[in-house]
Amino acid sequence: MTWYSEIPARRTRQIAGDAWLIAWSALWIWAALRLYDLVMNLAAPGRAVSSSAADLAGRFDDAGSALGGVPLVGGALQSPFDGMGSAAAAIADAGQASADAVGLLARFLAIALAVLGIASWAMVWVPIRVAFIRRATAARRFLDSTDDLDLFALRAMARQPLHLLARISDDPAGAWRRGDRDVIEALASLELRAEGLAR
Repeated sequence: MTWYSEIPARRTRQIAGDAWLIAWSALWIWAALRLYDLVMNLAAPGRAVSSSAADLAGRFDDAGSALGGVPLVGGALQSPFDGMGSAAAAIADAGQASADAVGLLARFLAIALAVLGIASWAMVWVPIRVAFIRRATAARRFLDSTDDLDLFALRAMARQPLHLLARISDDPAGAWRRGDRDVIEALASLELRAEGLAR
């Protein structure tokens, strides 16, 4: 598989583009983590309420249990404390649910930011790189004998701009039909360079 061009200037641009994609991705991942931390700060009050209310519920339950042991009136004294303990436990659950919701929101926003940020460059760069790799790899497979130069010369006449063909020969098609090896090699080299390969 041909990952990079054999033409130095083009290979440098490809390496720079790949490096930029990595740096760009790292930047957006860092920004997503910072956003996650900032949003998670909103969960602190919910966690504090949950912790305090759970502690209060435990104290009410302990007090109710202690009063429940009083002869004759223990049950009547314990009942209000049990009710207050249940109410405090419900507040603790609500606080924890609030903190959990903030955590879910923080994860969603961080992932969305990272994906959208990275995709903004990857959607442009990755298709370009994949197309190059496919074309260069396919061209490299054909380039195994001098006979294959005819294929690339023919492609050059079909695909390359006329002013580039004119630099090689006044009659590139006629030279190709006559089997002029110099013209065929020049045309093939022109096409191979367009595919990122050196001859």
